[in-house]
Amino acid sequence: MAKKDNKKVIYWLLTGCFLIFVMVVVGGITRLTHSGLSISSYKLISGTIPPLNEAEWIAEFEHYKQFPEYQKLHNHFDLEDFKDIYFWEYIHRVLGRLLGIVFIIPFLYFLIKKQLTKPTIKKALILLFLGGFQGFLGWYMVKSGLVDRPSVSHYRLAMHLTTAFITFAYTLWVALDLWYPVKKEINGHFRNIIRVGMAVLLIQIIWGAFVAGLDAGWIHNHWPLMNEGKLIHETVYTEQVPLWRNFVEGKSGVQFVHRYMAYVVVAVIFYIWFKARKLQLTVPQKNGVNLLMILILVQFILGVFTLILQVPVVLGVLHQVTAFFLLAGMTFVLHRFSK
Repeated sequence: MAKKDNKKVIYWLLTGCFLIFVMVVVGGITRLTHSGLSISSYKLISGTIPPLNEAEWIAEFEHYKQFPEYQKLHNHFDLEDFKDIYFWEYIHRVLGRLLGIVFIIPFLYFLIKKQLTKPTIKKALILLFLGGFQGFLGWYMVKSGLVDRPSVSHYRLAMHLTTAFITFAYTLWVALDLWYPVKKEINGHFRNIIRVGMAVLLIQIIWGAFVAGLDAGWIHNHWPLMNEGKLIHETVYTEQVPLWRNFVEGKSGVQFVHRYMAYVVVAVIFYIWFKARKLQLTVPQKNGVNLLMILILVQFILGVFTLILQVPVVLGVLHQVTAFFLLAGMTFVLHRFSK
């Protein structure tokens, strides 16, 4: 009998991490090219086959015309324009199905072959739930843009994106549990500092999703100050609505939180790096902390250029990809400083 929690299990989990990464990249392109509402129905099996001839493409395009995005934004589109936006959403959905297969079939194989320990089985079931929930949130998000508005709810977009990041982080964590099975003594105080860093980073990711969902990156395209040389633009605290709603629903308020929360994330990670220098570290711990510093500096610079250049697709995607690497780095570091 093969050893339980063997290398094949680790490679399976890391393959899942890679596919989630690809999903997030394609999802970012889908969002930045405004392609997410091009497929307005959800068919689990038949939806894996795209239109195969001109008649099917025309039928799909006619179906798209029944919804607000075409009627209010894209009524100038012809069939070729529709094919362009259809492509990214189709790839995104097919990747989601592939991810489900890659998780479920090997899991059942390892289960039948008794190659998983009970703790790993429990963690794998949590992963399967997170994957299914992520698929539901994708449908729930798209549904919000098919009724009376030509865009999806930024709250639902944030839930969809954040769940993808959390699913990735947890998958990586489970893989690391198997990669580094030996428990160790820990510095509880330093671990808690890293936990704060993780929490701050997740908050920043949520507000990044709000920025994407509200297209808030296309305003106040100046740095380090907002428009007209102001630290806080007056539209951030408009009196028409309560201040808290500006921070979660107003374009200026959401961008304000995201741009200044970036300084907090940089400061916390710098503090982690500074404190770590005074500790006796293993090679993985030292490399992980140094990588965090490099990633946060790259991410900050990308964020600035994405803003001042008004969110070109390439920079927007790179900014999201680096956020993904940053979360992976934070997960690794937290794991190496935990039992």
